[in-house]
Amino acid sequence: MAKWGEGDPRWIVEERADATNVNNWHWTERDVSAWSSDRLRQLLLSIRVEGPEGVCQMTEVSKLEGEASINNRKGKLFFFYEWQLKASWLGTSVGGVKYRGTVEVSNLSDENDEDDLDVNVSLCKDQSDTPLLGLMKRTGVTEVRRVLTKYVQDLKSEFSQGMILPTADGKDPPIPAKTKKNLVKSRTQMTPPQKSLSGPTQSSTGVLIPTCGFNLQETFQTSADELYQTFINQEFVQVFTRLPAAVDSRRGGKFQHLDGSVSGEFTELVPHQRIRMKWRFRTWPSGHFAAVSLELEDRGDETVLTLECRGVPAGEEGSTEEGWRRFYFNAIKQAFGY
Repeated sequence: MAKWGEGDPRWIVEERADATNVNNWHWTERDVSAWSSDRLRQLLLSIRVEGPEGVCQMTEVSKLEGEASINNRKGKLFFFYEWQLKASWLGTSVGGVKYRGTVEVSNLSDENDEDDLDVNVSLCKDQSDTPLLGLMKRTGVTEVRRVLTKYVQDLKSEFSQGMILPTADGKDPPIPAKTKKNLVKSRTQMTPPQKSLSGPTQSSTGVLIPTCGFNLQETFQTSADELYQTFINQEFVQVFTRLPAAVDSRRGGKFQHLDGSVSGEFTELVPHQRIRMKWRFRTWPSGHFAAVSLELEDRGDETVLTLECRGVPAGEEGSTEEGWRRFYFNAIKQAFGY
């Protein structure tokens, strides 16, 4: 942040008549759950499939639970959505006999591509077997995937322009063309974990248990400055974990991530270069912390992060390593496009 009176353009608001979020620097969020609910219902009820077996038509959406939001940070848009849905279909055989069934999708989210969606088609319990079920499993599932993909496309096209404000010079920033596939396929380098089981060691709190450790390395498509802030800024932590967090970003400051499942204390903070901390899972022996070091190497358009974790309770290294990959590294990439 600029010193008082210096006038860093990221923080100047008086140059705009509406005095809001110049250059799209600050994190802004818009809830689009209501629009998403209406659009999903409309798309699902438009599904109609035909075949030699007869005709099937979606008739009702009986379950639509979830949420969706759009976030803007420094001119970049991030779309979050997660839905569970259940719809009813009515089939009419070539002989005119009616059959009823359901379609369920439990994992429509920004973490899953179209091919990853679990679309389950079934007949209602009081219905006898019919070739129409095969029609729905074959063609109906394809149509469900198509309209759900259309929902995601509509979400991005409908709200992208309104979320990115004009910059201080009056120009409209370009809308990012990245999709989730682009984000996930960023250059990633992971070194095999170097595990070494040591004898009993004593933590700084005096808890005596056998421990081990591991190393990880990951590449992020962002600057060391941005990645450093992602780990120590409470707002950013809550965005990529999608759960409440408390972060006191100073040496000796304590933190809680994942709604308290992870906690610890910062022992060293070197801006843009290094973060060291005492770190623990809630399920570990009371009072025991691992020593975690995050080293950031800025390579221009990317940053290599090297993690060293020592003092993990013996037998917990696998779940701890997986936790760092899933709830930190992968979550950050999916949330911010790094």
